Amino acid sequence: MSNYLPPIKVFAGTKSHYLGESICKDLGIELGKMKIETFADGEFEVSFEESIRGAEVYLVQSTFPNTDNLMELLLMIDAAKRASAATIVAVVPYFGWARQDRKDKPRVSIAAKLVADLLSVAGIDRLITMDLHADQIQGFFNVPVDHLYASSIFIPYIESLHLKNLVIASPDVGGAKRANSYAKYFDVPLVLCHKQRAKANVVEKMTVIGDVAGKNVVLVDDISDTAGTITKAADLLMENGAESVRALCSHAVMSDPATERVKTSGLTEIVFTDSIPYVKENPKAVVLPVAKLFADTIRRIHNNQSISSQYLFK
Repeated sequence: MSNYLPPIKVFAGTKSHYLGESICKDLGIELGKMKIETFADGEFEVSFEESIRGAEVYLVQSTFPNTDNLMELLLMIDAAKRASAATIVAVVPYFGWARQDRKDKPRVSIAAKLVADLLSVAGIDRLITMDLHADQIQGFFNVPVDHLYASSIFIPYIESLHLKNLVIASPDVGGAKRANSYAKYFDVPLVLCHKQRAKANVVEKMTVIGDVAGKNVVLVDDISDTAGTITKAADLLMENGAESVRALCSHAVMSDPATERVKTSGLTEIVFTDSIPYVKENPKAVVLPVAKLFADTIRRIHNNQSISSQYLFK
């Protein structure tokens, strides 16, 4: 039996170039050369500027707004397949469209399934992602999905703060499972914020379930989009006597007016990963790198090693 391992080649899309470079630095290799040419009408063309025949190709690109990032990833996959790559792995730290994972009202699309189908048809052999909005999205794919968790990044940060009277909170009932994992790890109480939405991105009413008086609260969520939910929850927790409120959000979508909301809210700080670039001036924001987590996963996949320690909550 041959022990030959094909070479690793890592390429990154336009908006995830910073992440691709950091991953390659950790792997000790150069970021692959790729060119994206844009035409006058906005159409663009992807071309690899080096041979990838027989290579194990990793394509780094989060599919955050706008949709060009998703289209760019699809073209990267198609170009790699046509250039005879041995295997094509999509590294998608932030898997966009994931909030549309079911029919919650009549006559709507299930965008998460559609995006999964698009990536599969384009030609991926595997997907590496982090903190999906809903775990069941893994089942939308017919290829292996390595679902990593930002907990391995967030937990050491929270431990470094040495917070007394710690309480973990979820800003909504849907995130209770994620928050409960943190509460179990730290062996502290779990508090829930129950919200009622008037419409998408608009919270009409919120109530707190649990005691937060005199506690240092850490809110746990996967996405901060307009930051309406997370800031409303923080303000409500402070009104209920919390000593401080921090938020852990895996993906900093941060659509306007999110940054201003965070600045004027009761949050002490909001902690993101850099799965999405967050460049706005915000003294309350802390951004933690994910490159090592993804580089370690790529290394283990390449060497046919177990990666369970990379994505199981510890």
